[in-house]
Amino acid sequence: MSSDLFRLAATFLFALTASLPAAAKITCCDVDGKRTCGDPPPPQCVTRAKIIYDKGGTAKEIEAPLSPEQRAAREAEAARQKEEAQRAAEQERKDRALLGSYTNAAEIDKALERALADLDKSYEQTKGRLEAALKRREKLAAEKEFYQKKPLPAELDKQIKDNERDIAALEQALKEREARVTELRARFAADKERFLQLTGRK
Repeated sequence: MSSDLFRLAATFLFALTASLPAAAKITCCDVDGKRTCGDPPPPQCVTRAKIIYDKGGTAKEIEAPLSPEQRAAREAEAARQKEEAQRAAEQERKDRALLGSYTNAAEIDKALERALADLDKSYEQTKGRLEAALKRREKLAAEKEFYQKKPLPAELDKQIKDNERDIAALEQALKEREARVTELRARFAADKERFLQLTGRK
């Protein structure tokens, strides 16, 4: 083709595309191995993967619509990946904190000893508070004896109820001590094992 004819063809194509509406788009898809295109989109392309060409020739690929089962599976997979990423990020945070807190495994053992000592101290303090609450119960019971045949003063009634609540809470705290000891030992054992894994030490 001579240069004059080439310029003429190029000018014609430019004029043709320029005359298309601004929103004109060509949709193409494969139907039984054959390319099918059109504007508006051919009906055969509705349920298939397709490529849409805009006026400037830019192509945009669109996948075929998902079935309800495919959509549910994709959403489940996305949720699983997100959860895994969150777990990995949380584990990374814990690992950084662990390595920043200890320089060797012996320090983890000492930290456990301190935690257990603090727990024992708290236990003894709770026992002391419970003993005081039980003594107060006896005192309040003695005061209540004076009102067997007449209404109990509101303030005394409140003190008795508050005292009973305190006793119940303190007794529960003492019962939970063993569970707390078990939880502490398990947590520090897990920290020690992870620390050894991260540092490659035995």
